[in-house]
Amino acid sequence: MLILVGAREPFSKAQTCLPATMQPKFPSRTQGDSYGTLIPDLPEDLAKICLALVPRSYFPVMGAVSKRWMAFIGSKEFIAVRKEVGRLEEWIYVLITGDERKGPCWEVLGSLEQQNRILPPMPGLTKAGFGVVVLDGKLLVIAGYVVHYGKECVSDEVYQYDARLNRWATLAKMNVARRDFACAEVNGAIYVAGGFGSNGDSLSSVEAYDPQKNKWTIIESLRRPRWGSFACSFNGKLYIMGGRSSFTIGNSRFVDVYDPNLHSWTEVKKGCVMVTSHAVLDKRLFCIEWKNQRSLAIFNPSDNSWQKIPVPLTGSSSTLFSLGVLDGRLLLFSQEEEPGYQTLMYDPAAPAGSEWHTSKLKPSGLCLCSVTIEG
Repeated sequence: MLILVGAREPFSKAQTCLPATMQPKFPSRTQGDSYGTLIPDLPEDLAKICLALVPRSYFPVMGAVSKRWMAFIGSKEFIAVRKEVGRLEEWIYVLITGDERKGPCWEVLGSLEQQNRILPPMPGLTKAGFGVVVLDGKLLVIAGYVVHYGKECVSDEVYQYDARLNRWATLAKMNVARRDFACAEVNGAIYVAGGFGSNGDSLSSVEAYDPQKNKWTIIESLRRPRWGSFACSFNGKLYIMGGRSSFTIGNSRFVDVYDPNLHSWTEVKKGCVMVTSHAVLDKRLFCIEWKNQRSLAIFNPSDNSWQKIPVPLTGSSSTLFSLGVLDGRLLLFSQEEEPGYQTLMYDPAAPAGSEWHTSKLKPSGLCLCSVTIEG
């Protein structure tokens, strides 16, 4: 059901030379030890390499072959083997709305030769104000709120989409129901911070999710309540910026930085104010600010500095953008109906003066946000 982005070798041509570190080992075998193996009568190391060489679009079908295959395809080891044999593929997933849809839905962008594909519907009621994080090749949709029978209900629910097996699952609920909060992955854990609670109160509480235990744990709180903010990870630390705080007038310029090793927060006063979209690329944070859609604000965490890069739009276009990342390039998807608009693409590694191009990759609806998942 899933389609990969960009041209790829057909499966029939997937002949890969294995690096020395991945040469298969042939352990001694006894009769009957093929029971429970990935591929009967084939050494386990070689079987893992064989499965890892299969193009990503076949993963959902492969997962239905057996529980053993399903478990391996969904594991960290599978991604490690695919990386070793040079078969990792990046796909970009966009949350879209419009086009007479009943609610937002996730779409994976296809290559230029293939159509985009819609993912299975998210479980539960259609929500707003939720968080989105990628962890171990899986997409997590966290909390948010829904208006049910005229009453706003804030959620503590967490759903996970397995991009390899094309299916949703329910994870452990958070300790605190919240909406409009910041969230990000840091060192293999997920952190959520601030937001609004079920009583409409602003929150300073923070919790972390351990995927091994499927458990949320309350950790050290923010120094002040904060909502409408966003988060990202740099150098093993959690950065939270934007949004508002009860102790500032208007939008906050403070950056809250959490160090998981020290279990403590520090503060930097050099943040973006009203950010409508953000993405991390090349160890830098790219932001689109609400007040200025015609430039990229770029944050370098090594020295907490900012720079601005103009977006090459001409005429009277007032396009609002949602940022995405694919193959080391920044994509600017339109959040509005713009006839004839081609997705702008920024390449930070290109020579000066040739960083901007256009791409024909385009969501079938209005893009609310996007994530990139390797597999």
